[in-house]
Amino acid sequence: MSDIESPTLAQRVVRRMLEGDTATAMLGMEVESVASGRAVVAMTVRGDMLNGHASCHGGLIFSLADSAFAFACNSGNQRTVAAGCQIDFVKATRLGDRLRAEAVERNAGSRLGVYDITVSNQHGELVALFRGKSCRIGGHVIDPDEPAA
Repeated sequence: MSDIESPTLAQRVVRRMLEGDTATAMLGMEVESVASGRAVVAMTVRGDMLNGHASCHGGLIFSLADSAFAFACNSGNQRTVAAGCQIDFVKATRLGDRLRAEAVERNAGSRLGVYDITVSNQHGELVALFRGKSCRIGGHVIDPDEPAA
């Protein structure tokens, strides 16, 4: 994420979430951008991410999309979890590919939301389509009265 003098609420929320998100860190994911109801997260396919067909394991592509989903649906500082997800794989990815998951809020009600996440490679080719359904569980990621850093 860009380091700006006055971070937005969405950026502050994601920074706080990243403090405890060891899975996202372990996979080498990087948050490229975040805004209200949106997030872009990227990772490079490493050798330890390959399956028996020498392509990126689908579960890791799912994890990338799921992280983008999590950041997008929590961006408004309402604690939110996944209620359901589905993914369709469109194209295989290989060692060294740079994958980018872009999450976009389609609908967010008082409790439930729907998000679409597209995963593409460094050539802009579609790799996977992910749809996540979210559920707000109450509370905030950061204290609403906490001053911006």
